[in-house]
Amino acid sequence: MSHVFPRHSKLNPPVAVGGEGCYLIDSTGKRYLDGSGGAAVSCLGHGDKEVAAAIKAQIDTLAFAHTGFFTSEPAEALADLLIEHAPAGLDRVYFVSGGSEATEAAIKLARQYFVEKGEPKRGKLIARKQSYHGNTIGALSAGGNEWRRAQFGPLLLDVSHIDPCYEYRLRRDDESAEAYGLRAAQALEDEILRLGPETVMAFMAEPVVGATAGAVPPAPGYFRRIREICDKYGVLLILDEVMCGMGRTGTLFACEQDGVAPDILCIAKGLGAGYQPVGAMLCTADIYDTLAAGSGFFQHGHTYIGHPVATAAGLAVVRALLGRGLVGRAARQGETLMRKLTERFGQHPHVGDIRGRGMFRGIELVADRDTKAPFDPGKGVAGKIKKAAFEAGLICYPMSGTIDGKTGDHVLLAPPFIIEDAQLDELTDKLALAIEAAI
Repeated sequence: MSHVFPRHSKLNPPVAVGGEGCYLIDSTGKRYLDGSGGAAVSCLGHGDKEVAAAIKAQIDTLAFAHTGFFTSEPAEALADLLIEHAPAGLDRVYFVSGGSEATEAAIKLARQYFVEKGEPKRGKLIARKQSYHGNTIGALSAGGNEWRRAQFGPLLLDVSHIDPCYEYRLRRDDESAEAYGLRAAQALEDEILRLGPETVMAFMAEPVVGATAGAVPPAPGYFRRIREICDKYGVLLILDEVMCGMGRTGTLFACEQDGVAPDILCIAKGLGAGYQPVGAMLCTADIYDTLAAGSGFFQHGHTYIGHPVATAAGLAVVRALLGRGLVGRAARQGETLMRKLTERFGQHPHVGDIRGRGMFRGIELVADRDTKAPFDPGKGVAGKIKKAAFEAGLICYPMSGTIDGKTGDHVLLAPPFIIEDAQLDELTDKLALAIEAAI
């Protein structure tokens, strides 16, 4: 009998014993094509020898040094490399162990910044419905997925949630994509004015919405207008690139494609590519300098922040992404994936939308293409697709509650950037079998 506390007590998952490139292997020898990179994590695939060597070398040199006493060479080098390639204005990197820690740190930093700046009334956070920012209390409070939030409601912080930028569902028939983007962004200004600009500290959003909505990209001009609104009212812009960043959408940082730079940016998942648990929060010089000139102390922290082995892994991963041209490959292979998905599912009677950027794609499933009516949640379509795909040897990321946390189903795809065309064919073939079996 296992003493592991699993994600689901009624499931008995196979034991993973190996990984080769785009495949994971279980104890029976069965191979699974990793069509979602786990949860958009394994950007380099499995068994990367250079990253493994970097981790082993760091363990031999220095396994751990607490950041209350020391910094380390890999942490310094990774911070330098990230800032060298980061959006304009970002200047400091705060290393953590994962995405929830990164977004939690971002929320707390935003609050402390305004306290030290002499604006203590600013404590309100605005986020979006159907967003996901992690599972700690602060991160879950910021997230807008009702299914994840429901049972923890009494514990959550008071966060405002505006409508997402969700063109497939929310753009009117008489509206251009650009006009819709501006209208969607206007919801932020309306909410700032409703709350009182002097009380709002930050707006948090995913540049491309991941797990809860299925690779939903912003409408043209949306984030430029969001940036203008934040600047107008002195509100910090926090971008959560935990899932969509680190090359996943075809640029190292997802927000590059929208022509905006945030005040605080969160990354994880692809930063460590699964080889070590690591994430980071990046902030501007202005935010850092405000604390440095005040208390000098960010009142936050965890034991494993800046862990030498984790940052050595992150350094090796980012060097691989840049040095091997894998970010550009993610963009190119992402277009190939999009073409194959469109060819296979573009006219499928139960596929309403195929979307995303780079190697980050989503398929929204519907009961009726013409009306966009979702399936009855009781049918459990997403869960059935996941099970059928897994049996066929494909790992993908189906989720339910796409529209409002209760209704709607989608499949998220985020394979390793190294995936070949033949493996993309395997992915689409097996996904097609799974969708047919489920529906």
